[in-house]
Amino acid sequence: MVLKVLISDPLSEDGIKPLREAKDIEVTMETNLSNEELIKVIGNYDALLVRSQTKVTREIISNATNLKIIGRAGVGVDNIDLDAATEFGVIVVNAPDGNTNSAAEHTMAMLMSLARKIPQAYYALKHQKWDRKSHVGVELKNKTLGVVGLGRIGAEVAARAKGQRMNVIAYDPFLTEEKANNMGVDYGTVEEVIRKADFITVHTPLLKETKHMINAEAFKMMKDGVQIVNCARGGIIDEDALYEAILNKKVAGAALDVFEEEPAVHHKLLELPEVIATPHLGASTVEAQENVAIDVSDDVVHFLTGGLARNPVNLPSVPKEIMKKIEPYFYLSEKLGAFLTRLTQDVIEEVNIYYSGELAEVEVAPLTRNTLKGLLKRHLGEHINDVNASFIADKKGITVNEHKSSSTKGFTNLLTVEVKTKTATRLVSGTLLNGLGARIVKVDNYSVDVVPQGHLVFIRHKDQPGAIGRVGSLLAEQNINIATMQVGRSDIGGDAIMMLTIDKVLDEVDLEKINELSDIYAVTAIDL
Repeated sequence: MVLKVLISDPLSEDGIKPLREAKDIEVTMETNLSNEELIKVIGNYDALLVRSQTKVTREIISNATNLKIIGRAGVGVDNIDLDAATEFGVIVVNAPDGNTNSAAEHTMAMLMSLARKIPQAYYALKHQKWDRKSHVGVELKNKTLGVVGLGRIGAEVAARAKGQRMNVIAYDPFLTEEKANNMGVDYGTVEEVIRKADFITVHTPLLKETKHMINAEAFKMMKDGVQIVNCARGGIIDEDALYEAILNKKVAGAALDVFEEEPAVHHKLLELPEVIATPHLGASTVEAQENVAIDVSDDVVHFLTGGLARNPVNLPSVPKEIMKKIEPYFYLSEKLGAFLTRLTQDVIEEVNIYYSGELAEVEVAPLTRNTLKGLLKRHLGEHINDVNASFIADKKGITVNEHKSSSTKGFTNLLTVEVKTKTATRLVSGTLLNGLGARIVKVDNYSVDVVPQGHLVFIRHKDQPGAIGRVGSLLAEQNINIATMQVGRSDIGGDAIMMLTIDKVLDEVDLEKINELSDIYAVTAIDL
């Protein structure tokens, strides 16, 4: 049986060689199809390969009666309707590693150009100015590079910087001191990294937690004359704060490949002589474009010939009879993971998931993946999904264990998630109550009854008269309404907890005010 593959966007012949050479696979490249034309022909194909040009809509997928897999030669899949693909049983794969080397090399090129003022010197020379005094740079040797985000690209940059005989200090939410030592870099918190570094490069996703993480307060902590590189995502650095920091001579220079709004041809930062910039070229190499095509072609061949997709980005199919039993727990499992990641400040090393009652009698791997998705999304962003969560957890060195038991401790079904770090073990349990939906019923050793949604505040405090009232009064002063409250204690006068549901998000100032109240040990805002 011959399997047919349609390539609807331009890809190099070298990139699609795995498809061309595969047995029983027929490749057609049609790169100028209109949406209507693609709809007419897509039913003839088993696989579709695209880059960013083709928009793979629900209408296209619903007409793709034989389609089994869509390959995206690149990282982003914004041009593919993932929900429709999942609904129609079509797996979607991408190429997350193909541009790693390209992005790391571009970062190093920007770093070295920044240090030696190469673009400024070239610009002066182009304008017939032989000006050596104005373009005296600094050496990288023995300088400290701070790497914020030590994933694939950040790790490659760190290795290259060490080759330049730089000292490297790094932060990543999944980095432990042991892993840092193995990589030959120093381990630090975000604050330690930005305080100690002579050069800082960022390599995190753009998330709620990372947006403007390099802001005015961060610049105040940095060394005078620090230099900044961003070849990751626009928005990680507060551009207004960077502009002011350069004017105030706090920052000696910045190298930017990305901006919050692109194209950024009229950006005020480009008016400053201390700034060098490129128009989002991190992945723009011949090799990177070829590599992503090869990676996705390999994955498509592997899948069509009976293997498992290596880089899937949507939910695989689950037998209907299993899905019917576990689907009601999908919301709960993700929220338990998301809840715990807020309570856990250290690097997670182990995750234990306990399934009790009827859940112990069915296949629960989809629920495990969904729980991991909730745990990982806070730090890694929306690209974490039910399919790749287990793979990413493994790459981050997190051990994941499933446990099953018929004992439910009074509940028909009980789902418990436990995370372990070097310093602590945290636990949360949840269930579904008949007619009432998902509930958190235990946090660490305290019994509660909390709906896992909305704006929650988890407070550890000493069991003393007036503790609850002081928190309530402070929130009232800030015009923050308490919707629900749960309390628990270990023993009279011992440790206790409060779990509040409030009507709006607490800012850092309000959290600090609560934390400063007497007998309060810790306050955590949890937005579900």
